[in-house]
Amino acid sequence: MVAIRLTRAGTKHKPFYRIVAIDREKPRESRFIELIGHYNPLTDPAEIKLDVEKYNEWIRKGAKPSQTVRSLLKKVLRSEN
Repeated sequence: MVAIRLTRAGTKHKPFYRIVAIDREKPRESRFIELIGHYNPLTDPAEIKLDVEKYNEWIRKGAKPSQTVRSLLKKVLRSEN
């Protein structure tokens, strides 16, 4: 089963996250299937880039987003309106 979740990048004390489609059973830092976007919590306001078309395509295929990715998606959709 595929999950849409965050994977950590960046250095110590400077996190940067990628939003990826990944096999649910793989560890957080393992290879992902597809990069969907990124999230930088250190900027003010936090930078969130998400390819909504890719996200929706994975949801149609049965991927389950994590709670964090769902909340980031809501922020992205709110900022577009």
